[in-house]
Amino acid sequence: MKIGELAKETGCSSQTIRFYEREGLLPAPSRSESNYRHYGPVHLKRLSFIRNCRALAMSHAEIHALLALMDDPRGDCQAINALLDEHIHHVEVRLAELSQLHGQLKNLREKCGHASPVGDCGIVHGLEEMAREEEPGSSTHLG
Repeated sequence: MKIGELAKETGCSSQTIRFYEREGLLPAPSRSESNYRHYGPVHLKRLSFIRNCRALAMSHAEIHALLALMDDPRGDCQAINALLDEHIHHVEVRLAELSQLHGQLKNLREKCGHASPVGDCGIVHGLEEMAREEEPGSSTHLG
């Protein structure tokens, strides 16, 4: 199949497919005499796998690692378990960060319970007065 067919089949854009090829996530397809890319069932299966990983917020590095492990089907799946455990930890960290953010936003929202001039808005004053915390950077893999 040509790139447009693969894109339609997987719900991916042609640009995304080319990007995954450049990143080494998707193997290069064969080329026709007129230099058109031709994809097969292997590409469809692998691209679907990549899309599923991305839907689970896995990084390209994590997907590369999984694909490398999959390319050796006789290997031990403990490395896959460890990778998923690490990803679960990243998600837990991100959930904690989002929970903290949610609390901060709720506290800000409580500062303004009624309509008032912007100059008297409790939210605006809260944002102006909010102590700026050091930003150590996100501890998740998404950064």
